[in-house]
Amino acid sequence: MKKLYISALFLFVFILGACGNDESVKKDTETKNEKETFTYQSETGPIEIPKEPQRVIALTNGPNALALNAHIVGIDEWTNTNPLFEEKLEGVEVVSEDNLEKIIELEPDLIIAGSYMKNIDKLNEIAPTVVYTWGKLDYLTQQVEIGKLLNKEKEANEWVQDFQERAKSAGEAIRAKIGEETTVSVIESGDKEFYVFGNNYARGTEILYQAMELKMPEKVKELALESGIYTFSAEMLPDFAGDYVILSKNPETDNSFMETGVWKNIPAVKNDQVFEINTKASTYSDPITLEYLLDFFEKSFLNK
Repeated sequence: MKKLYISALFLFVFILGACGNDESVKKDTETKNEKETFTYQSETGPIEIPKEPQRVIALTNGPNALALNAHIVGIDEWTNTNPLFEEKLEGVEVVSEDNLEKIIELEPDLIIAGSYMKNIDKLNEIAPTVVYTWGKLDYLTQQVEIGKLLNKEKEANEWVQDFQERAKSAGEAIRAKIGEETTVSVIESGDKEFYVFGNNYARGTEILYQAMELKMPEKVKELALESGIYTFSAEMLPDFAGDYVILSKNPETDNSFMETGVWKNIPAVKNDQVFEINTKASTYSDPITLEYLLDFFEKSFLNK
């Protein structure tokens, strides 16, 4: 009996030791993975960043990172107010480059910032900080670049190729229906003024003009194509309205202009060829927003 007891005790100790070793190996592997880095070629030079970042603060390009399921712990306020990202940002802290103490508390292992932001040097002291200059890259290249940053370049490239094919096909169907020379303008209502957009200022402009190859009115091309955006007053609405109007409408601003004769007499309004999008859900050119707007444009133009 005594020998049996000793054997059982030895077996128990052996199993405990094996489990302990397994757990130790697991922790060592996890620690190694957490510390693995690679050199990312940023626009400001090479920077050493985590290969698998686990605590990302996105002061800019948050939507691009969200589309690749980045582990985000801090986000900018503007992205946080976008209804398209509400579910993905549940529990994520809102921060800015001025909230250095808050950023330190969040213990980031990677920070994404805009080149125009303050405190870049201080942010770099907290965690590796990669900056991007808005508009330096086109909307698709920017997504691929975020893919490189997050070690998800393959996923980003696959999405880009698929999106281009689907948007091109939708554009061909839309042009076949409305006519090759039919014009589309993208107009946004502000508190006291209006904006019309070129082909690279979000609000779906990249989809409509670049991917789908729809035409913009000559006045829009003249004043907004190069600059990206042009500001004008209400009485000039007819000058910038195309055969179709994509109206970026902010529900929180005064939209009484829609009751005026100036607006109601625009041909696109009379012909029921105005499609409204929510400004708050349309100010980015990331995959989540682009998918949402591509679906909206297909349904609106093709009555799907």
